[in-house]
Amino acid sequence: MGNSDSKLVFKQGIFKLSEPKSISPDDAYWTGFWKLPESVEDVFSLFTPADIRRARDNSLANVETLLTSLISRLIELIHLPAFPDVDLAPSKEALNCVRVITRILPFLYEADHLESWEDKFFWQRRKRSPKHETKEKAEVLFDGSTSCDPEEKQEETEEEPVEYKKPLGEELIDTLVDLLFYTNFTIPRIERSKQKVSYAIWQSGVGCNTHMQSSKEMENNRSEILRLLLTLSSKSLYMPAHIIPVKGIKALTYITTCPDKQIVLSLLCSQLNTALRYNFSTWRLPYDHMLYQDSKQVHVSYCLQFLLVLLLYPIPEANRDETPKNYFRHFLGRLHRPQDFEFLVSDMLRTLNQPLYATSSYLPGTQKHVKWAPEMLMLFWEAIQCNKRFRVYIIESEHGVEFAVMVLYYALEYKNDAARQGVVRMCVFILQTLSTEPAFGKSLNRKYFGQETLPLEVRIPDFNGTYAEFVIISIHTLMTTSKGKVDAIYPALLATINNIAPYLQRLNQQSSNRIIHLFISMSAPSFLLANETNYALLQSLLEAINAIIEHQYEANGTFVSAILKARKRFEALRTFTLESGQQEVERQRQQRKASTDSREELRSPTRSLRNGSFDSIRSPQSTRTPSLSNVPEEGGTFTIGDDEDTDEEDESALVATPSYSSPSNHASQTPSRSSSVDEPLPTQLKGMSEKARGKMPASQSSFSRHSSSTSLNSHQATVMSPTVGFSPSAHWIDSWLPTLPLHTILTLLDSHSPDSSSTPPAHLPPAIEPSSPRVHLFSWTPLSLGWYESLLWSFIFASEMVVQKGTVGVWNGTNIRLFRVEQTAATGPSLMKPMGAVDAVGSNLVQRIGRIGVRAEAAPARGSVRDV
Repeated sequence: MGNSDSKLVFKQGIFKLSEPKSISPDDAYWTGFWKLPESVEDVFSLFTPADIRRARDNSLANVETLLTSLISRLIELIHLPAFPDVDLAPSKEALNCVRVITRILPFLYEADHLESWEDKFFWQRRKRSPKHETKEKAEVLFDGSTSCDPEEKQEETEEEPVEYKKPLGEELIDTLVDLLFYTNFTIPRIERSKQKVSYAIWQSGVGCNTHMQSSKEMENNRSEILRLLLTLSSKSLYMPAHIIPVKGIKALTYITTCPDKQIVLSLLCSQLNTALRYNFSTWRLPYDHMLYQDSKQVHVSYCLQFLLVLLLYPIPEANRDETPKNYFRHFLGRLHRPQDFEFLVSDMLRTLNQPLYATSSYLPGTQKHVKWAPEMLMLFWEAIQCNKRFRVYIIESEHGVEFAVMVLYYALEYKNDAARQGVVRMCVFILQTLSTEPAFGKSLNRKYFGQETLPLEVRIPDFNGTYAEFVIISIHTLMTTSKGKVDAIYPALLATINNIAPYLQRLNQQSSNRIIHLFISMSAPSFLLANETNYALLQSLLEAINAIIEHQYEANGTFVSAILKARKRFEALRTFTLESGQQEVERQRQQRKASTDSREELRSPTRSLRNGSFDSIRSPQSTRTPSLSNVPEEGGTFTIGDDEDTDEEDESALVATPSYSSPSNHASQTPSRSSSVDEPLPTQLKGMSEKARGKMPASQSSFSRHSSSTSLNSHQATVMSPTVGFSPSAHWIDSWLPTLPLHTILTLLDSHSPDSSSTPPAHLPPAIEPSSPRVHLFSWTPLSLGWYESLLWSFIFASEMVVQKGTVGVWNGTNIRLFRVEQTAATGPSLMKPMGAVDAVGSNLVQRIGRIGVRAEAAPARGSVRDV
């Protein structure tokens, strides 16, 4: 179908599909759908969204016949001994069947009124006709009756038991999985094997030590099959996030519960090894990735994405006696060989480090950026959640600190990008997952020498510390310079500090200042009175400070000195009242109002207020803290050398940026973003000792997907949801103020005279009794699993628009419900995206053909996923 005439024939066939008259399944018309198209671009450009919707709404019977014919032809082809012979059973026909099904499915999924039809058509068992009725069935009369006697037919039916065959959806999935391992189509011929379908692993790595020779054509064929499998699984895109874990996706349930171990392991290892083995550093011409599409990159992207779809999928419990097992996740959790772990670690780090190589190139833009770094982070998170042996290996082999640096790099890189907040949240939970192992906290005390390899925007000025100090300073930066975008994950950031606190040693002045600054900010009246949950953040930070004092007192003299310098701040909490807090808030408001004019005169016109930035840390403004009623809410960072009785300064960084789930934050959010209060992130649980953690039942083990509800019943959540329209009261303050863990800190302050030097006592005061280190875990709930699923599908959706240049875009123009797609205007030619005369003529021709005989629908603007 390389010329305009053949395109016209195919387009006319598409128009006929939407006619009210039903077309017979035996009509030769249907063969055009697998014989005429020459490429995937032909199918997607000529079979427009308007065409599909018109056929769906006007003639669903024809769409049903089309799907049945395509699936039947696909099944027929792979059972022909000659497949994929060019003349007898061409692979082109199989690929066209796959392409047309891929094109149609999203527009069926988006239609809510077709849900019952979809269940019946794809997932209902079909009756298999008895053999002796075959002849009779061929003798159907025009009025629908048959030539046999109705009474005889009823008797035969009663005598002959009804046989059923698999639902059509299951047959399609089985066929597609077989096609992924089909000789001379997606894999080369296997020696000493006579089978057409051979479940051989595509790439060396986990489960396979030998490399399978492959061709570009075979990889492209695999990509098209994987794209259809992804499309079959994409029903999630047209459902609200909270429904997915409860209702499930039938296609994914069928695939992930497959009992055939060989199929599961072959598909798991093939996708895993292909995704990790991709070598983006091979020599290429500069800027070659801007001139043509890399089919290898498309193939790797689909492998990683479909693998994650299978691994993340939470199988609905659905009142079963025993919850079905996700075998892909199960076998990933069973990996145990050190060589497999080393393969995973080295190749994951190579992929995640790629942006650092790209930014260090002498020619900007010559290095191709790997588009699936967020997906690789997600794969790493899945691996350390479901495989404890891998998590322990990561930390004991000292790779844990490398991953911690990379996770913080991506969090800091995207912290102000509204479209990447889901990645930032995921990075923070990855860091918390690592921090639950005591060995990780101990490994952070190593000196960090590699900061020069990081981009300038995420480096710490004048840094000469340990990994622990890098983590603490980076967390402080996230919380104080992200303009309120990460307020929903403050609890997870503080939980990470809590988990590593008992093992931190030799904290320097830089990191000690950050922790004290967080305390000063969180104990400020305007922060505590902003809503009814902020006190829990202060409580969590105080627990971390206590853990450092109780377990590493002698190794942290600088940190203890910082606490002594902030004596008045800690002691002020003893007498905190609603009246004094409100007076302080009002006093600060009046002071800001009165000093606005003079402050603007002193400031440079180009300087913005970035409280808590590294510049303000190096040049702190002094504070005045005679008593709690006079405690200002600082804008700079409290440092050890500050004079506590000098002039006042601006508000706290955590107050200047909207506080955690504070009302002021909600009012400023755009309609395309949901409130951070309502974000269904994993729930933080109350800290527990290692002994208590070890006694948890296996069904409630760390990061379990099926124990969400029970684990929440067993352990009190540390952070509650705030109430809308909250008004602080004296009774509310009395409910939490006595529970603040101030005893250890106040005992330390009491043992040191305020008038003496700032040198702390050499040993921990006897009155302080160390408590057992507590581990702060998070729990998955159905709502948070829905958020996780939506995050993955946002990656897939965005990747399809970026990687598939041109007309191909499986879900473009469909009514996505899982997340909001923000519409942006299409851009014209540019230096990096030129459009020549040939491109313009070709595009014009396709557009003109697409409008023949039909009023063209307005072309949708290109979309971008925002803030999942």
